[in-house]
Amino acid sequence: MKRKWHQSAAKPGRPPIPAELQTLILRLARENPSWGYTRIQGELRRFGHRVSASTIRRLLRSAGLPPAPRRADEQTWRQFLHTQAEGLLACDFFHVDTVTLRRVYVFFVMEVHTRTVHLLGVTANPTGAWVAQQARNLQLILGENADRFRYLIRDRDAKFTAAFDAVFTGNDTQIVKTAPQAPRMNAYAERFVRTVRTECTDRILTYNEQHLRRILNRYAEHYNTGRAHRALNLRAPADNPNVLPFPARHVHRRKILGGLLNEYQSAA
Repeated sequence: MKRKWHQSAAKPGRPPIPAELQTLILRLARENPSWGYTRIQGELRRFGHRVSASTIRRLLRSAGLPPAPRRADEQTWRQFLHTQAEGLLACDFFHVDTVTLRRVYVFFVMEVHTRTVHLLGVTANPTGAWVAQQARNLQLILGENADRFRYLIRDRDAKFTAAFDAVFTGNDTQIVKTAPQAPRMNAYAERFVRTVRTECTDRILTYNEQHLRRILNRYAEHYNTGRAHRALNLRAPADNPNVLPFPARHVHRRKILGGLLNEYQSAA
């Protein structure tokens, strides 16, 4: 059966580039925005394909892909988050209304790569000084691990003062501010807010700050150690990914928050 090849990148008198090879070239260019024509040419040679840099340039141009510097500048926010996840922190607030109709604010930080959540504080009056102190407390919690975080995502709330930013920039952590009215730029923190509301705070009556603090501390422990996460291949953040447990013959249930949540463990 005679194959028909796409000839957009072939010069007259030269054999056309096979479709499979064209697809590979375009894939390499899209998955590696900083690679120039020669870099792609060298990668192709490692797989036994000999294509000139000028041919690669014509193919990319015909596909609407600009040269490497301009392609590298087109990194999406989603790509940035995936690339920097291991050194990325995300923080945010959410509020809970008590039975006395008093609004209480909760401040938390998430380690994006592991999805570990640090519940930093619960207060009815989150001043700038209070928020800055919670940032200092986080540095103590992280200890030596604080050095591995390169970025902190936060919104433009006035509670995040210069003193708050200085806690992180002093540790070489760059502050990344989200655009106004763009919650998706802080999607990981926003997803946690939705989860904690759905699984916990919307299903239980809260009496005061102290009560809410106890509830959320217990929920954070469950979230970090006993809850399966789809983004972590159905593991909890604290689970060791290299450990494969033996199949359990007997499973025991442990009730969390009076049976609001359940955790299951293998019985000895």
